Amino acid sequence: MFVIIGYVVSLVCVFGVFMLHGGNIFVVLHALPFEMATIGGAAIGAFLVSNQPKVIKSTLKALGGVLKSSKYTKARYLELMTMLYEILQKARKEGLMAIEKDVDAPQESEIFNKFPMVGKDHHVIEFTTDYLRMMVSGNLNAHEIESLMDNEIDTHHEEAYAPVAALNRVAGGLPAFGIVAAVLGVVNTMGSVGQPPAVLGAMVGSALVGTFLGILLSYAFVEPLAALIEQKTQDAAKELLCIKSTLLASMQGYNPATAIEFGRKVLFSGDRPDFAELESHVRGKK
Repeated sequence: MFVIIGYVVSLVCVFGVFMLHGGNIFVVLHALPFEMATIGGAAIGAFLVSNQPKVIKSTLKALGGVLKSSKYTKARYLELMTMLYEILQKARKEGLMAIEKDVDAPQESEIFNKFPMVGKDHHVIEFTTDYLRMMVSGNLNAHEIESLMDNEIDTHHEEAYAPVAALNRVAGGLPAFGIVAAVLGVVNTMGSVGQPPAVLGAMVGSALVGTFLGILLSYAFVEPLAALIEQKTQDAAKELLCIKSTLLASMQGYNPATAIEFGRKVLFSGDRPDFAELESHVRGKK
């Protein structure tokens, strides 16, 4: 919603002020399709050349989600930490071997199925069960598991950041593509030097639209999209850090109620439930 509002505000302010100052919007509109084809085509071609198929696919997927609100809400984190609390509580009361079936077949686990918001999220469950499995096996200590977690989170972040880098490269190239379009317009104008001044003026104006359009697309459209996707990436990383902190606290001997408090503290303040909310939610689910 805010993406559309932001774009509308940008366009209204740019073109509205231009018209209020007496600018002829029809000159811009006349050149717009041709300049857009030149600049957009060059940008898409460069995007395809500079990225591997997996990055192109992940970028298109990320762009498909920019209009959706973030799924990483307080409600989701409450459910996540309650799920972690229950699995750790079961392990504490009945022993680590009691959660072996939950870990090996999470799709059949009563605990994981009780929390559909996170229990159906493949990445969350895979990350959680992988390290619970290591805890059950007892072959690695907390420091070794923490190192593995850090490596996996770093890899996840690098993969998730690839669309951001790809879009930033496109944004960086758009002003240059705008200049290319403008130069072509000037070349076209120079080939028509015998035309009346009014005709030449219109041709020069159309050529300058290319430079304007390249800059506008870069800084008002593409670069803000990259920033938004980057913020969503940071939200996803926080969820994994929450799981990491909770499981490591449990390995270090803290009880489940204290362990989820470790996880709660790493969340962004705007999405972090307070202590009373978390305690109430855990008790309610229990």
